[in-house]
Amino acid sequence: MRVLPTVTRRDEFAVLVVRTDYNDDHAWQDVAAALTEPRGGKQDEAHIHFVDDPVWAGATLDEVLTAVRSDDDLAVVFLADRKTMQAEGHALQAVTTLTREECVDDEDYEQLTEFGRAFRTDPAGVHDVHANLTIGNLGFEEYAARAHDDPEGIFRSL
Repeated sequence: MRVLPTVTRRDEFAVLVVRTDYNDDHAWQDVAAALTEPRGGKQDEAHIHFVDDPVWAGATLDEVLTAVRSDDDLAVVFLADRKTMQAEGHALQAVTTLTREECVDDEDYEQLTEFGRAFRTDPAGVHDVHANLTIGNLGFEEYAARAHDDPEGIFRSL
């Protein structure tokens, strides 16, 4: 496993989006535009920390998690991978930063990752997932369950 740069200077309230596919700059521009689009009639600026550096090209889920592990305020990281770039709706991969060591026991970890460590979410869902995980309103497993129940395996923002 290669060592990627540590992600630093991220505002604790900013969504962390890591680009891991560099085959289509136009698709990336579409993804970034969808993520920064005002939501629900609000003109608020989206708080997103984009990691857009070719050194991350092809990074695996585990490599990204290792690089962000020192950010104690981070509950989820979003990957703009090849599937994101190629899919019509540009669903990103949401990945929990939860580790087994942070759980009471194996049973607790299994329950919290019942539907896996990652799921897909549409760009609008990125903000819902990040905000609710940051304040502890909902858990990662609840979003993963909703994605699991979707015919395409994608959490769609309400």
